Amino acid sequence: MIRLLLADDQALVRGAIAALLGLEPDLEVVAEVGSGDDAVAAVEQHSPDVALLDVEMPGLDGIEAARQIRERSPVTRVLMVTTFGRPGYLKRALQAGASGFVVKETPAAQLADAVRRVHQGLRVVDPALAMDSLTAGDSPLTPRETEVLQAARDGASVAVIASRVHLSEGTVRNHLSAAIGKTGAANRAEAVLVSVENGWL
Repeated sequence: MIRLLLADDQALVRGAIAALLGLEPDLEVVAEVGSGDDAVAAVEQHSPDVALLDVEMPGLDGIEAARQIRERSPVTRVLMVTTFGRPGYLKRALQAGASGFVVKETPAAQLADAVRRVHQGLRVVDPALAMDSLTAGDSPLTPRETEVLQAARDGASVAVIASRVHLSEGTVRNHLSAAIGKTGAANRAEAVLVSVENGWL
């Protein structure tokens, strides 16, 4: 029996995936949670064989949760299951230690098969997303530019962003300007949008 943890902030989606996978004779859902923080805690409590994580969740996002799960429970494999099939997400998830990445439109039988393959130690990636990832290239942003743009996602002022990332306002303006240039955006709001759409944030 392969023991599973499901983490998705949408209860309806989480319940549907649990119900579908629960029909498989060799799969058992042992925990369902709604955030990345809860996923990390549930892995420590239940020691599942495979954790299925959404990317965008409150608190820790799925990618950071994947990193922490792999650090704390190396025997637990991670399969990302997300609505957002963005090339940048795929690269970041694999770098964080995820063994697979599929989109939520994946048919139930294929999802169950992906779980089994990840459990066996294989890597499973949605083919269309893998192709997009190869053609998209890496994020042009430096880690600091990424951090500043992340802090600017809610439209905060330069002063607020500076306090969030512990930099001077002038340095924040420089990073925002560089990020705007690298993303080909007209302003920082557009730079955030371009970066989110590519999965760089």
